Amino acid sequence: MAYITARSLHPHAAGALLGAGLSVALTGVAAAQVIDLNNLDNYANQPIPAYITKQNTTPGNPITDEGATLGRILFYDVRLSSNDTVACASCHRQERAFSDLPDASIGVNGTTGRHSMRLVNSRFGTERRFFWDERANTLEDQATMPIQDHNEMGFSGANGDPGIGDLIAKLEATSEYPALFEFVFGDSAITESRMQLAMAQFMRSIQSFDSKYDAGRAVSPGDGPPFPNFTINENNGKQLFLAPPAFGPGGQRIGGGAGCAGCHRPPEFDIDPLSLNNGVIGAIGGGTDITVTRSPTMRDLINPDGTANAGFMHTNLGGTGAPVNAAINHYNNGIILAPVNTNLDPRLTPGGSPQRLNLTPANVNDMAAFLRTLTGSNVYTDPKWSSPFTPDGSLTILGLPVFADINGDGVVDTADLGILIALFGRTDDIADLNNDGTVDTADLGILLGRFGATS
Repeated sequence: MAYITARSLHPHAAGALLGAGLSVALTGVAAAQVIDLNNLDNYANQPIPAYITKQNTTPGNPITDEGATLGRILFYDVRLSSNDTVACASCHRQERAFSDLPDASIGVNGTTGRHSMRLVNSRFGTERRFFWDERANTLEDQATMPIQDHNEMGFSGANGDPGIGDLIAKLEATSEYPALFEFVFGDSAITESRMQLAMAQFMRSIQSFDSKYDAGRAVSPGDGPPFPNFTINENNGKQLFLAPPAFGPGGQRIGGGAGCAGCHRPPEFDIDPLSLNNGVIGAIGGGTDITVTRSPTMRDLINPDGTANAGFMHTNLGGTGAPVNAAINHYNNGIILAPVNTNLDPRLTPGGSPQRLNLTPANVNDMAAFLRTLTGSNVYTDPKWSSPFTPDGSLTILGLPVFADINGDGVVDTADLGILIALFGRTDDIADLNNDGTVDTADLGILLGRFGATS
């Protein structure tokens, strides 16, 4: 038997069938690609190390298994773009710590203005604002802004684009989304606010705490002492990362470390909310960009295969496959004092001079070795953060709420019974299920009841 997908059926029909507890053969569908609403993945209660204490969750929107499941589907659905070609996951790829390799990612009408920011561990920090320039006040606000961008996903409502209302109507016309929103929110209304809540829950659920650093931190009283599982180089790099520098005349470092932890604060390695521009003022495609003050976590800069998940910072510094050394040397070789940069972080100009860290090549390599210890493994492959869609775009959902009004005309009648029977390759000659001589809604109730469903 071919598998039944929520998308392949008339609106609400899939809900009636899959919610009824049918035994359906899921031929050719990987288990990871099946959404079972009666057996949800664990998003809400994932283990978090005791030393991780920073959180930026918006009050009133804690992670739930139900909400994050809906958020996952939305995150991977290309129908959220105006031409059905781009999903959030197109630019935030699981195998790259939810970042992207190109300098600028490809959207429906052009490319993104900045490099795609890694989303891993977005929840674990005190900074609540998102995007490189912090223009979104919360992760909820951020969730639908790319959807409403002309270049990225095309529902801008301007320049001939459809608007967010058109997207909502598009989702309302699907088989699965009204039922999914009812499953999560208690009724089938689809709104931008509800989309934001669910997508933010999914993005906040993406976490990585199984790195070599975490193994060492778990058995140490703090970040300062040498970690027993680290090499000499990794411990040296850790100390350089943590220790503040001592500067002499002209911004020259004369002792101490590199001071990275002042802005990228362990153990979360989140960005200090008071951080300003870091001296990278270039823009993709040319020009200047001094508004960038945000950074993702420093965790998972490097892929488990040893390559960089992408270049660094908003310009993709170093390009595809860039070594971590490129980012370290940006700070080591001297911040350029450009007159146009009125937003430079003062920590980079000790005594009014651009800092010179004077790290040796060995120092740089040690710091790079330490940064590689921040990479986990599970986040790159865990099915609960992967696409629920098959390559042909099918979506299989088990346990959708039952809707007896199968054709969505507002009336529960024999037309709904006909649809159900036709779906099983049967005809109306067996529709008189109670043998009272008439085909009526009593027969519909009997049929649904046989599958543990209600009208």
